Amino acid sequence: MTKKSKLKIEVQLERETFKLKASQGGGILSFEVWGYVQDAKTIVTRYNLAYINPLICQRDNGRVLGFDNAHDYHHRHYMGKVAPIEFINYEQTLEQFQEEWQEIVKGLKKVKK
Repeated sequence: MTKKSKLKIEVQLERETFKLKASQGGGILSFEVWGYVQDAKTIVTRYNLAYINPLICQRDNGRVLGFDNAHDYHHRHYMGKVAPIEFINYEQTLEQFQEEWQEIVKGLKKVKK
């Protein structure tokens, strides 16, 4: 088997959930990422990023915010609505997710004061 014809075996690269304390906005952060390593570089093939808090959103199983590429397209979930997104790379999508869920929580803290 030549170097170019090596099989690309997809594996789960990350699966983590974090429970946020009430003082942090409450809810759960979920990260699921699949992909493979080629030439010492990680290639992400599938991802699912979610901020879940049923106290904020009762639709979409409590998913307040999410990004994933299920159903053969990259899209964003927000408060029960789904919209396609322009995908550049996984790292940028992860950064956008991190910024957006933190802004949501920041807004919650302002409302509670």
